[in-house]
Amino acid sequence: MTKVLSYIAVVGAAALIAFLAGFTGPQIISIAVFVGFIAGTLFYWPFRLAFAFAGIGVLLASRLIDIPHLVEFASLDVILFLVGMMTIIGFLEERHFFEAVLEKLLPYVGGSARGLMAAIMGLAFLSAALVDEVTSILFMSAIVLRISRQYKLNPVPYIIMTVFATNIGSSATVVGNPIGVLIALRGGLSFPDFLRWATPIALAAWLLTVVLSFVYFRRPLAELEQSIRASRGQPNRETLTEAVGHPRGSLLFPSILFIGTVLGLVFHKQIEHAFNLQMNTMLVGVALVAASIVLFVERHHARELVERRVDWWTLAFFLLLFASAGTLRYNGVTDRIAAGMVHVTGGAITPLLLVITWSIGALTAFMDNVLAVASFIPIVGDLAKEGIHTAPLWWGMLFGGTILGNLTLIGSTANIVALGLLERNEKRHVTFMEWFWPGLVTAVPSLALATLLLWLQLPLLTR
Repeated sequence: MTKVLSYIAVVGAAALIAFLAGFTGPQIISIAVFVGFIAGTLFYWPFRLAFAFAGIGVLLASRLIDIPHLVEFASLDVILFLVGMMTIIGFLEERHFFEAVLEKLLPYVGGSARGLMAAIMGLAFLSAALVDEVTSILFMSAIVLRISRQYKLNPVPYIIMTVFATNIGSSATVVGNPIGVLIALRGGLSFPDFLRWATPIALAAWLLTVVLSFVYFRRPLAELEQSIRASRGQPNRETLTEAVGHPRGSLLFPSILFIGTVLGLVFHKQIEHAFNLQMNTMLVGVALVAASIVLFVERHHARELVERRVDWWTLAFFLLLFASAGTLRYNGVTDRIAAGMVHVTGGAITPLLLVITWSIGALTAFMDNVLAVASFIPIVGDLAKEGIHTAPLWWGMLFGGTILGNLTLIGSTANIVALGLLERNEKRHVTFMEWFWPGLVTAVPSLALATLLLWLQLPLLTR
């Protein structure tokens, strides 16, 4: 009953604030439905898709959106890209491709506790950047749990450090996080754009996070160091690779597929220029072509692969979320918010960058980052209509939606997945404050560094 009353209070407060702010009737209803969508997702997470269906149904019934605009705002390009990439990643996972790569890399890890954790956090960063945060945290958590069991240590500090690196790594490329895909397609950004602007800042934030994590978790690291020394040297190849399994069949085709997909994404803009295609056409096209090759290879198991490995529940939720957020733009809500931001900040890019980046970060820390970014994308689009150069704002959204996801245990999907593995495999529960304090120590300075680096490059970004 408390949740129900809280839900009603949140939606009612949003509607009242909109009324007092002078929004029109249709705009107030649009805001109330959208807030109801978000609040329902946060209060009743298992039923989030039900709230999504109900919200869109109310919007259609009240004529606040029509079918053509519903389809337009649903971001089918984002959905198709994710379908293709999920199919590819699912195939590579079933062939144990990523585990085999880690198996080759792990023997080169040093024998000290800091060397071991730095290597694990580095691998977490790299794998999240090249694949995605969820896939990365699944096999990186398996390694961390195996190491903690081997040395009979509490796995929580090491899991938290690994998740921190994973979330930051997911901001380094367009494929690391769904919000990267959303920002790339809506901001007209390419894979090379991410390599130029996002990757260097992500690396700097990762390095700061490693240093601050080592300071905060110095006692657990000292315990790990003692355990390593007691076991007479560095962990051997057999014990570390037990966590990652062994490849199924030859790795030649999975390697070619992975490298080819990455290269196709990197050079998609050049392909588009060569064939006179619209911007980002091949960003989606490369994912779909690579996925089609996978389905041809799988043949009789293709349908099973798509049904099992593509997260249709989440994709349906994303589709309706994007449509609901688009309704705010359709009814002029985001246009008024953007005009208000311009009025308050004077249209200056520096305060706008601070407001967008840290607002997204604050929302991300306490609700899903896709929800936060999807809420702000129409606002940034309307800021562009006001004559604001929005390039820095897209990157601010990216880093706010990934780095500050480290602040709380619900800040990103990777956090939730890692905690689920921890509870299921080790029967350990992490409290909110147990996560919050190391998150505060690392995430806030890291996002401040990212913001500073963006600010220093404003003359280049606004050229």
